[in-house]
Amino acid sequence: MKFVILTGMSGAGKSTAIKMMEDMGFYCVDNLPIPLLEKFAELTTLQGNELQKVAVGIDIRSGQALEELRDVLNRIRRSGIKYHILFLDAEDSVLVKRYKETRRSHPLTGGERVDRGIAEERKRLAFLKERADYIIDTSQLLTRELKAEMEKIFVKNQDYKNLFITILSFGFKYGIPVDSDLVFDVRFLPNPYYVEGLRSKTGNDREIQDYVLQFKEAHIFLQKLEDMLDFLLPLYITEGKNQMVISIGCTGGKHRSVTLANELYKCLSKRTGYGIKIEHRDIGKDALRGK
Repeated sequence: MKFVILTGMSGAGKSTAIKMMEDMGFYCVDNLPIPLLEKFAELTTLQGNELQKVAVGIDIRSGQALEELRDVLNRIRRSGIKYHILFLDAEDSVLVKRYKETRRSHPLTGGERVDRGIAEERKRLAFLKERADYIIDTSQLLTRELKAEMEKIFVKNQDYKNLFITILSFGFKYGIPVDSDLVFDVRFLPNPYYVEGLRSKTGNDREIQDYVLQFKEAHIFLQKLEDMLDFLLPLYITEGKNQMVISIGCTGGKHRSVTLANELYKCLSKRTGYGIKIEHRDIGKDALRGK
């Protein structure tokens, strides 16, 4: 029997995640009072119980009773009942934006600014995040991407490393992406822009891919980058990082960076446990204004 405690920051997508878990066949109870959690967990283990998958939503709305949760979880664990904690998180700036867009008030604001409520909530939920088996940062996730990550955990039963990677191609002429964690410059490769018949195409076209990947330097770069990420990613996870933006840039963000970002995506997609997506920020911009 799967018993999941779904929690996290207000505005990080818990209500959406609860609905997704229902679609996955979980019996879901949202905002269950903390004093009832232990008894509810015991009921799910009774002989003859037909529930095979249960999810309980718990959040800051539990108020002062949240302080009791640490002891309740310890007692449940000692009783032999196995559970997993899924913690949904998001960057503070993203949470503030979501609250402003929906015009909702944060449960802890008490008339204060939203960011103060978020800071207080982080303090109160810190022990849950520390104990979480799975952490998903929804800052950059679309609804379908969140669903895909949850299916990896609860449907496909994949090993999940609590790190979501975004591979982002961009053009230096349009600025370095401000949310980048790692930035790589591939302007050392010959530029297809100057090759007759290739200027209007992109790194998603076979002709550009063939041109860029004909150079041994491109393959050496990818191999060394892959080796470095094999070293770095586990260390970032150990330090508690939940999302990573790897940006690859060329001059216009249309040819070389797109090609190599696609190749890196293929390589990292073979690594089990990481959430991963790819974006091409500048691929549709007017490349005729420069290289």
